[in-house]
Amino acid sequence: MKVQILSVALLLCVSNCFAQANEIVVSRFATEGLNGWEGKSFKGVTDYRIVKEDGRTVLKAHAKGTASGLTRKLKFYPQTDRYLKWSWKVAGTVAGGNEKTKQGDDYAARLYVVFPGRFFWQMRALNYIWANKLPKGEFVPNAFTSHAMLIAVESGPAKVGQWVSEQRDILADYRRVFGEEPPAAGAIAIMTDTDNTGSEATAWYGEITLSTKP
Repeated sequence: MKVQILSVALLLCVSNCFAQANEIVVSRFATEGLNGWEGKSFKGVTDYRIVKEDGRTVLKAHAKGTASGLTRKLKFYPQTDRYLKWSWKVAGTVAGGNEKTKQGDDYAARLYVVFPGRFFWQMRALNYIWANKLPKGEFVPNAFTSHAMLIAVESGPAKVGQWVSEQRDILADYRRVFGEEPPAAGAIAIMTDTDNTGSEATAWYGEITLSTKP
């Protein structure tokens, strides 16, 4: 009986170790803050800071007519590390935001998976957004470039003020929106922006991971 118990315990240990080995931790806001993240400004600077929110350490973003993001360079292959997991919360959607126009291309919260190409024009990006008007589950090209596809993971005000946990199959999403197999990804990025509408938005981002399993 003791041998059986030890065997089960050993299997559980091996299983847990294997599961951990198949997960990539993209962010460690609670222990590392913004170490490893680089800022990129398009217009002004969105305020990003580490805060305590609802009892946990997270990233808070506040934009007021600004557009800047945070990028973490990370090479991985969607064929294996295909599941992107994170949590987020928004104070509200963007007033005047519209996914189909350049004037409305602002979002309270979005998460990018960037696929660099050999040349700049070959770059692709999956842009997971908390949509303003686009129905949840739908996708459209970014109003400025068809190389970035917007996928509405959440939409509208129904879950405003709530923490929402997300999981996306990067491989399936890339195939669906670009109609081809993805190359290696090169970065994960976060952006809260309101430069086109000139409005204001606040969002919070929890930890981000990549996994081989859902």
